[in-house]
Amino acid sequence: MASLLALTLWLPTASAQEMPGSGTSGLSEDEQAKPVPEEIDDRARADWSVGSWGTSGKGETSIDEESLPPFGAHLFEGGFRDTRADGVNPDYRVVPGDQINLRVWGAVEMQSVLSVDSQGNVFIAGVGPVPVQGASAGELNSRITGAIRSVYPENVEVYTNLQGVQPVALYVTGFVNNPGRYAGVPTDSLLYFIAQAEGIDPVMGSYRQVDVIRNGKVITSADLYDFLLEGELPRPQFKDGDTIIVREKGPTVAVTGDVARPYAFELVEDGSNGKTLLDLARLKSDVSHVLLRGFRGDKPISQYVALDDFTSTPLKNGDDVLFSSDQREEYIVVQLEGSFFGPSRYVLPRDASLHELLDAVAVPPELTATKDVSIRRESVAERQKIALEENLQRLESTYLGASSSTPEEAEIRVKEAELITEFVKRARDVEPNGRLVVADNGQVTNLRLRDGDVVTLPEHSDSILISGEVVMPQSVVFRPDRDIKDYIASAGGFSSRADDDRILVVHANGEVAQAGETTVRPGDEILVLPKVPTKNLQLATNITQILYQIAIAAKVALDL
Repeated sequence: MASLLALTLWLPTASAQEMPGSGTSGLSEDEQAKPVPEEIDDRARADWSVGSWGTSGKGETSIDEESLPPFGAHLFEGGFRDTRADGVNPDYRVVPGDQINLRVWGAVEMQSVLSVDSQGNVFIAGVGPVPVQGASAGELNSRITGAIRSVYPENVEVYTNLQGVQPVALYVTGFVNNPGRYAGVPTDSLLYFIAQAEGIDPVMGSYRQVDVIRNGKVITSADLYDFLLEGELPRPQFKDGDTIIVREKGPTVAVTGDVARPYAFELVEDGSNGKTLLDLARLKSDVSHVLLRGFRGDKPISQYVALDDFTSTPLKNGDDVLFSSDQREEYIVVQLEGSFFGPSRYVLPRDASLHELLDAVAVPPELTATKDVSIRRESVAERQKIALEENLQRLESTYLGASSSTPEEAEIRVKEAELITEFVKRARDVEPNGRLVVADNGQVTNLRLRDGDVVTLPEHSDSILISGEVVMPQSVVFRPDRDIKDYIASAGGFSSRADDDRILVVHANGEVAQAGETTVRPGDEILVLPKVPTKNLQLATNITQILYQIAIAAKVALDL
């Protein structure tokens, strides 16, 4: 008995078309690389005529419900508009107009509310003016305590509390949905004021360049991608009259394909490389290749590169980037069922053949029907299901909409429609087994295995299964002197719905043949199909064809 390690080592590396008996001239259809769609994504809006994202050929910017959303579009749905600061942030800096609650006890008693005057001082009786402008909320108590103790050095306790802060009104403008002047407090978040302006314009506004201007100068700038990805956000203390400007959107790249969520990502500058985009987009774990389409100058370009090579690829405004999981697995997993020794699953090279696997699997020869090997394959089951569905749809469209010329014919049509509707409903519940016949005249075809194949090594059987339209479906002992009629008689004979002209023999290797065209062997199943209860010959023929199809695909006789 060969070991799995040995199998993996000595399997040849010849391609599928070189395998003897493989019956193929290359990769099968379901294993070939899927063609790249001509349209990257319905939501990608790259206009190749102008080389930009989200713009029309006339230079007019537009967006609709199907457009790819900009990264960060959901930011202002998070409740910033309804959340305000309370003014007691320890980093808050005192400004004129603020109110401070003061309490002094011990050698002197004092309680009052002090207002910060225009010169930045508070006046304390018996002490005089104390400068507090610019002091943080955390420093305020020590500054006032120091001033009081300079006059009352002993047995004096001081407590201060910032009672109220001066409100401010800011201008929010640029590419926001509702520019205007909005009220708040100096410690309100930048996001709070932008949310008051109903967020950033998703078509024209930048999430990467938001400036705060005071007296004509930029005092701080915010890149909201830093907040979205890392939680970092500038926290300036605003003053009355400050202006928040959302700048125009920078160069943008549309990202689709095998990503967590497709977005239009804004780049800091034109010419940023692919690594910049990889730091922003959230790719699925198996992404291996990138399709890049865009414009360079006045010419369209299209590149398909490995993910590692994409990191150094320069990006331009209007590029479409599609990430693809296009890496071929080097190994496949094949499962065994039936009568054999050893493990039930094997990890094999992609070009492994059935003969190579069977040669490496030890079996009890007295128990295993080695000439009745078959394979269950998912792609075969899918094709069987598609073919069955197509036939059922054809049956429905042909007969359910047919017209009637007489009342008698109409009554017949109604009964036929009921028959067809019930039959189609039950037929759609049938699940094909995807059995692939690989044995022919006692020989097993040497074909290339595919990932997910289930190879069946059946045990020798001394029984015959009689099923379908017989009085008593059952298994009986095989006897070489019996024919099909004898076996059906041992199951009580045909039922009243049986069609004795349509009897199938399903061999253990998956082959299906008409009775009279094959010899019954141990382990076979005799399947009696039902009559079609209609006098419409064409309808009966069509339903009979579907019954055959179901019997072959699922080894069942669907009851009419």
